Amino acid sequence: MAFFRTTKRDAPVEDDVFSGPLVSLRGVEKAFDIPSGKSYVLRRVSLDIAPGEFVTIMGPSGAGKSTLLSILGMFDGAWQGEYYLRNVAVHALANKDRLSLNRKHIGFVFQQYHLLDDLTVAENLDVPLSYRDVPRDQRAAIVADTLDRFQIVGKKDLYPRQLSGGQQQLVGVARAVIAKPGLLLADEPTGNLHSSQARDIMELFVTLNRQGTTIVQVTHSEENAQYGSRIVTVRDGWVVDDVRTGDGGRGTGVGG
Repeated sequence: MAFFRTTKRDAPVEDDVFSGPLVSLRGVEKAFDIPSGKSYVLRRVSLDIAPGEFVTIMGPSGAGKSTLLSILGMFDGAWQGEYYLRNVAVHALANKDRLSLNRKHIGFVFQQYHLLDDLTVAENLDVPLSYRDVPRDQRAAIVADTLDRFQIVGKKDLYPRQLSGGQQQLVGVARAVIAKPGLLLADEPTGNLHSSQARDIMELFVTLNRQGTTIVQVTHSEENAQYGSRIVTVRDGWVVDDVRTGDGGRGTGVGG
């Protein structure tokens, strides 16, 4: 990568051992009450994601893609079914315990960047580490290392409004991975970028994936989907297809 240096810290660091899928969904549904009954956003979604996969979720607008990603990221708690992350039953956890699990194992890249406007680049990178109660001196060293790896040392004292869209998204990715999450979720991560910036971000995802980070992205882009190893298609809330890219093999765990 032109803007990313690998170091010994690049592989995800997890402090406990588990076996089986990293993510396992069983019969996950989300619905809203309407006068005539229920309007379903997701229907009977069952899906396994193994450690080290790079999965793309695709489908038309309104299909339920972003809702599914929000459930995986534990931003949405109003759903039914079973969700296991590293064999932990997320569906059985209290909200505060879900938040703790999220902060420990998940990074999220947003289409709209979601950087904190009143914090500098370096301060934005520090936020996920502060959530994990990393001591201040260690946080400073990790932030400095991340600034160097992403080659944004010269931007460390700038505020988001002083950065281009591509630079903001690069900082967003750096913030998402600085705490070494095992699972990286990305919602239309290149939607606001021009083509060369989009390629840079996708190639960065490939690098992170090769170093061991499991990635799940939502995208409308067929080109971006080809960077991954598997495409899950959602339509009208149902998982209707699950295909391994490259070898043409079929995925497992299609719900419905």
